[in-house]
Amino acid sequence: MCGLFGEIRFDGQAVDPGPLFKAGRAMAARGPDGAGLFQKDGTVLGHRRLRIIDLSEASAQPMVDNELGLAIAFNGAIYNYKELRAELEAKGYRFFAKGDTEVILKAYHAWGPDCVKRFHGMFAFAISERESGRLVLARDRLGIKPLYYSDQQGGMRFASALPALVAAGGIDTSIDPVALNYYLSFHAVVPAPYTILKGVRKLPPATVMVIEPDGQRKSETYWSLSFGPQPGDEALSAADWEDKTLEALRLAVKRRLVADVPVGVLLSGGLDSSLIVGLLAEQGVTGLETFSIGFEAVGGESGDEFKYSDLIAEHFGTTHHKIPVETDQVLPNLPKCIGAMAEPMVSHDVIGFYMLSQEVAKHVKVVQSGQGADEVFGGYHWYPPMMETNDAIGEYASVFMDRSHDEYRRTVADRFHGDDHARAFIEAQFATPGADRPVDKALRMDTTIMLVDDPVKRVDNMTMAASLEARVPFLDHELVELAARMPAELKLADDGKGVLKAIGRRIIPSEVIDRPKGYFPMPALKYLRGPYLDMVRDAVSSERAVSRDLFRRDMLDTLLDDPDAHITPLRGSKLWQLGLLQLWLDEHGL
Repeated sequence: MCGLFGEIRFDGQAVDPGPLFKAGRAMAARGPDGAGLFQKDGTVLGHRRLRIIDLSEASAQPMVDNELGLAIAFNGAIYNYKELRAELEAKGYRFFAKGDTEVILKAYHAWGPDCVKRFHGMFAFAISERESGRLVLARDRLGIKPLYYSDQQGGMRFASALPALVAAGGIDTSIDPVALNYYLSFHAVVPAPYTILKGVRKLPPATVMVIEPDGQRKSETYWSLSFGPQPGDEALSAADWEDKTLEALRLAVKRRLVADVPVGVLLSGGLDSSLIVGLLAEQGVTGLETFSIGFEAVGGESGDEFKYSDLIAEHFGTTHHKIPVETDQVLPNLPKCIGAMAEPMVSHDVIGFYMLSQEVAKHVKVVQSGQGADEVFGGYHWYPPMMETNDAIGEYASVFMDRSHDEYRRTVADRFHGDDHARAFIEAQFATPGADRPVDKALRMDTTIMLVDDPVKRVDNMTMAASLEARVPFLDHELVELAARMPAELKLADDGKGVLKAIGRRIIPSEVIDRPKGYFPMPALKYLRGPYLDMVRDAVSSERAVSRDLFRRDMLDTLLDDPDAHITPLRGSKLWQLGLLQLWLDEHGL
């Protein structure tokens, strides 16, 4: 996993590399092991490297294949690269490196943009064609790897992180009114192509964008997720579905061991990460390092699940690292955590991932993590009511919308008043073919939209801030496709994730399964008190905040008077949402 950046000019001018050097420096943590720049005519590719696969200089980037006339900057990991390499060698291709980057180059030459359909993995890449001057941008099916871009006068820049484009300069950094509506209404999820800044967009997941040297561009969605049975599925029993899921999950975990460095596990003590540990042990992995973090309780709410992670670590004999964090340790780390956010992220566990990653990176460079299991296998509390509802949109919105449109208008400055874009987005997504039942509409929304721009982005940003690569086996696209075919009744059984729990009982101690659902809590950001409340008050009341004129003063006063009384349906602080946006803008000098 690394960081990529670059620029293409449409006006015949040479690229000034100065701003791109600034973009690269802004992503130094994504790739501390090497840096490079490639320039040809009106195109520049840049790269920051984290050595995971093929540690030699032969796989340094940007990688140029003069014989094929192609150059690439790539972020991610292609888990089936060895199988693809063998296939390409049989077609006559010769390789000079041993990693996955060169496989992408040769695959693109052999199969064109459709090569992405052959990749198992997480990826974002830019390929430059020498002869045509064409640039191709691509992103993996489930958006695990980010890719942002900004239109410039006479060109376009792109990077793995939004702040890198800000560092390069030349963009409109004013707040996008549509994105602000999403941010404050749709639980801070801002779907592609929008970002919170007017001048920056992000490539949607499962998308290939082809950019011609004259500036014309064409985007194609190469994968979509359809829910419902395939021919023959109706004959499958619950046991059959469990067996198929276990087989697919075993393969997903095995694929994510592909590395030339050790791979650890972020072990929360819940079902999902415990299953990963159990499956790795089943596959004979020894010396596995696992990592857990816990926070001090606030307001009577526990901040750790160490007793469960300890149980799994002891059962499977892992080398376990337990990281207890006192509340007063969090505040000094918050500015760095916010600075590591490519976009504002309100989930109060983001600081947990940041601090955990900083510690984990002292021991390993790659970890597997359990993100995605709840969305893919129906683990959240809002799915059961969606089973039989006659108002799918209203039922979903009642949980996932943080505030009504009327409250939104009473929160933001008058110039941001407008349509209820978030509600309209839910309506459009629910009307899209490929998911007929209300519960399947919700599962598809969460897997392909919410997951991308909340949990997955959070993990990518926070792990990369520590030069740590995170891999997510529950987002193996074949496993996701299998789960989408499965009857929702099986996924929602046993109070959610019924199939995973049935599998878990074969592999891990039942104590971590038969218990109330846990989270990755950070109570101090849910219940703003003391110095945390002071920090937010200062952020929303500063001269910079006043000059930005984003929020109405009367609403800010209401939230500041009693923060605990204003909690979203998904247990977030409404005051923290407003404060975080101001803090994020402050941290990035906007």
